[in-house]
Amino acid sequence: MTTEPQAHYPDKTHDLDKPYNLDKRRVRRAFEDSAARYDEFAVLQREVARRLLERLDVLRIRPATIVDVGAGTGQATGELLRRYRGSRVLALDVAMAMLRKSARAGNWRRRPSPVCGDAESLPLAAGCVDMIYSSLTLQWCNDLERALREMRRVLKPDGVLLFTTVGPDTLKELRASWAEADAYAHVNGFIDMHDVGDAVMRAGFADPVMEMEMMCLTYPGVPQLMHDLKGLGARNNMQGRPRGLTGRQRYQRAERAYERFRTPEGVLPASYEIIYGLAWAGRDRQVAQGAGGETLIPVSSIGRRTQKR
Repeated sequence: MTTEPQAHYPDKTHDLDKPYNLDKRRVRRAFEDSAARYDEFAVLQREVARRLLERLDVLRIRPATIVDVGAGTGQATGELLRRYRGSRVLALDVAMAMLRKSARAGNWRRRPSPVCGDAESLPLAAGCVDMIYSSLTLQWCNDLERALREMRRVLKPDGVLLFTTVGPDTLKELRASWAEADAYAHVNGFIDMHDVGDAVMRAGFADPVMEMEMMCLTYPGVPQLMHDLKGLGARNNMQGRPRGLTGRQRYQRAERAYERFRTPEGVLPASYEIIYGLAWAGRDRQVAQGAGGETLIPVSSIGRRTQKR
């Protein structure tokens, strides 16, 4: 049996006056609307989740409690239930419609516990989680470091965080094409892998391992790409988006501009820069900021982790 998830959202959306920040209410609404058919469009999302789950193979841990932050429809949640049969698994998402689907992951004997909330304000007690798994969710946060600090807060000492997000070359073709059509921002801004790694360290994590790879989907035309993005709930939810409907002429200019990316095989590419991260909560340690804003960690506090077998 499953229980109806309870909603928990931050008191206010962070920095709403910044044009490149996301309107979190619109983000939540978009995912609510896309939940019913999300899995039809989530080809890349499933593949990225699979590759992140493979990274669990090298970890010799037995987490008592796991939370899937940004669980969506529960694809990865179900795999976490299968991998860790003795663990309690929480499925956390900002959209109630997504949670109703993820609550059905697993089987009749074991289901995840659904929790509705925002990654930037986790409705969980401090030090209650052994593992956080989060695939393609952090890019929907206005304040990455705030979300990472929340994850660090709820993790137990020596708990582990695995996540994926997207980097600045994501949808670079679409971004460049819209830039030729008008002066508005039509594609979300994304953070560079090195800056993500710095944020992980500033949030209090230890021993981060960061990786990046490019992935590409192909389409016969721009309408099919836009249809997929809408089906995923990946709409333009930035504060600086154009108000009202995008004009037909501007859309056609962007569509024509995209044609320069057409490959010899006759398809249009849509690039995704996928960032993978793994880090440990670590014990409390002294962390200071250098004059240039860099994180300073005393050498005496740095140790090597030994895996338990």
